[in-house]
Amino acid sequence: MNKTIRNAAVFSLLLVLALLLRATWVQAYEDRALADDDHNRRKIIAQYAQPLGDIIVAGSPVTGSKRTASSDLAYKRTYTDGSLYSAVTGYSSQAYGATQLEGIYSEVLDGTDSRLKNPVDALTGKQQKPGDVVTTIDPAVQKAGYRALGDTKGAAVAIDPKTGKILGMVSTPSYDPSKISGTTDGDVWQKLLADQDKPLVNRALRQPLPPGSTFKLVVAAAALEDGLYGSADERTKSPNPYTLPGTRTLLENENTAAPCENASIRTALQYSCNNVFGKMAADLGQDKVRSMAQKFGFNDTTQDVPVRASASLYPTGMDKAQTALSGIGQFDVTATPLQMAMVSAAISNDGVLESPHMVSKVVDADSNTLQSFEDEKSQRIVSSSTAEQLRSAMVTVVNDGTGTNAKVDGAEVGGKTGTAQHGENNSKTPYAWFTSYAKDSSTGKEVAVAVMVEDSGAARSEVSGNGLAAPIAQKMMAAALK
Repeated sequence: MNKTIRNAAVFSLLLVLALLLRATWVQAYEDRALADDDHNRRKIIAQYAQPLGDIIVAGSPVTGSKRTASSDLAYKRTYTDGSLYSAVTGYSSQAYGATQLEGIYSEVLDGTDSRLKNPVDALTGKQQKPGDVVTTIDPAVQKAGYRALGDTKGAAVAIDPKTGKILGMVSTPSYDPSKISGTTDGDVWQKLLADQDKPLVNRALRQPLPPGSTFKLVVAAAALEDGLYGSADERTKSPNPYTLPGTRTLLENENTAAPCENASIRTALQYSCNNVFGKMAADLGQDKVRSMAQKFGFNDTTQDVPVRASASLYPTGMDKAQTALSGIGQFDVTATPLQMAMVSAAISNDGVLESPHMVSKVVDADSNTLQSFEDEKSQRIVSSSTAEQLRSAMVTVVNDGTGTNAKVDGAEVGGKTGTAQHGENNSKTPYAWFTSYAKDSSTGKEVAVAVMVEDSGAARSEVSGNGLAAPIAQKMMAAALK
C-alpha cells in the first residue's frame, strides 16, 4: 500500500476513534449534566409533558394540572385554595421555577425521580408516572390561622408536640400560585416582586424578627436548668427598675404597677417583667443563655422541615448590658414563628423536642412509600421537672396574666406574650408575638402555636401580644383540639 494512503487511512481511523470516544463520553458521562442544564428547553418540556403529581392535605390534593391550549409545555400547575396553602406548597411556574415543596420534590412530582423507575426504565430513560407528597397539614388549623391573620402582615405555625408534625403554616399577605404557573404571567409576577409587603416571602420560616418577651421562656429554662433558681416560685434578686450593667440606662417594665421587684419566675412571666429577665440573663451570662437557646434550635443553619428555615439568632460577643437586653428578646436576638413554636412544643412535650416536619411521606403513583418522615429524631431540651414548672407558669400567664385572650374552653392552655421593639430608637410599630400550647385531657390531643404579627395597621399604643397575636393562636389551638 502506498505510504501516503496508509498514513491517511491511519489518521482517518484515529479521527473516527476520537469521535467514537467523544460520543461515548457525552452519552455515558455528560448526558445527565446536559439534561439537567437550566438552559435545556427539553428539560422543562419533559417536566410539563404530563400531569404533575400532587401535594396532599388530609387525603385530598391541593394541587392539580391543566392542559394548556397552545404550547410545547403540555400541562401547567393549578391550585385549590392556592392562597390558603401557598406557605406550604410554594409555586411551580413554567417561567419562574419552583419553591417550597414544589421545588424540593419537583422530580417526584414530574416523574423524573430515579426512585420511580425500575431497572429497565433507568437504562432506557423512560419517564414514569409522577409521585405525590403527603403533608402533615390539618386543613382546619390552616384555615383558622389564615382567616384569623386576615389582612395583617404576619405568620403562624402550629405543631403537634408529641410527633413534631406541623399542623398549620400560614404567612400573610399571601398569593395565589395559580396566577404565576404559566408562561404569560409576567405582569402578575412583577406586581408580586414590587409589593412592599413581600407576599412571596414565607414569614413563618424565612423572616426572623426580634421575638420580644416570648424569649423569656428560654431564659427561664436556662435559669432553672442551671440551678440559678431552684423553682419557678422562688423569689429572684431583681431590683425594679434594673440598671443595665456598666450603664446608667434603666430597664423598665411596661406595667409600672406590676409586682416585678424580686419577682419569682412565675410572677415575672405572668406580668412580663423585663427587670427580672434582663438581670437573669446577665447573671447567667451569654454562654449559658446561648447554650439553652441552641438546644431549642437557635443558630441552626440547617433546619429543614423539609423546606429550609432561616436560622433564628442568639448572638455572640455581647457585653453584660447587651446580654441583659438579649434576655428580653431584644438586642440582636431574632426568631421565626417556627422557632418559637418549637420552644412551646418542647415545653409541652415534657421537655422533649420532636423534629418539626410538614411532610409525612413521599409516595409513587401506586402509593408505595419512597421516603417517610414518621420517625423523625427527638431531643431532650430540658428536664421533665423544668418543663412541668414552665408549663405551670405559662398557664398562669393565660389564666391570670398577659395572655388571657388565648383561653380555650375545656383545655389546659399556657402561653407567653411578646411585644418586640424595632427601628431607630424603637421608632417603628412593635411586633406582636404569642407562643403557646394547649392540651385536651379528654382526647389526649395537644398543640403548640406561635404567632407573629408584623404589622396590623393598629396604632402603636394598641399593639400587644395579647391583643393581636393571642386571639389568632387561640383559634388555631381550638381547631387543633376538635
